[in-house]
Amino acid sequence: MSRIAEELADKLAIDTIAAARDLGDEGLIEQIAQAVGASSPTAEELFRTAVRVRIAEARARRLPEDRLAKARGGP
Repeated sequence: MSRIAEELADKLAIDTIAAARDLGDEGLIEQIAQAVGASSPTAEELFRTAVRVRIAEARARRLPEDRLAKARGGP
């Protein structure tokens, strides 16, 4: 059951991060977390963890890309 919950939370995190980015509304992530938490605190924590991990991974991936672009004379 835990694996299912983790997979669902991750899928929700992916969709929510994309929607927040497209809408320019970072508050959406918190709203979704609260909505999930109202029914399941466990699912809320899994969702919040998935969001944090995915955002951290995206930031980390941009670092070498930015450095390479700068080294190549790009923006």
